[in-house]
Amino acid sequence: QVQLVESGGGLVHAGGSLRLSCAASGRSVGSYNMGWFRQNPGKEREFVSAITWPGGNTYYADSVKGRFTISRDSAKNTLYLQMNTLKPGDTAVYSCAAGLGGGDLRRSTVYRYWGQGTQVTVSS
Repeated sequence: QVQLVESGGGLVHAGGSLRLSCAASGRSVGSYNMGWFRQNPGKEREFVSAITWPGGNTYYADSVKGRFTISRDSAKNTLYLQMNTLKPGDTAVYSCAAGLGGGDLRRSTVYRYWGQGTQVTVSS
């Protein structure tokens, strides 16, 4: 079993930055593909970014490309999402996810483990 706990969310003005963290416990996620998704009430979960194992290839939604950066620290068993130039449209609950195997990492179904999420609110 893998437990994922997000942190780093909060309230920020448009143009500001936040860094989300996703700490894994239970077992190492060093060999897992990992991703970030976001969701607002009444809306579908939306892919934000993913990073593969091995290789560390990264993928981003068009809406965040050039503003967000995903990274992982295997030694700390932690996933990060650096979010810059935030916009009100980035407001959502952000959740991290981990999964083994292949498939389209933009699809939530390829991930087995999920965190509870952290709220990000961007004011205009």
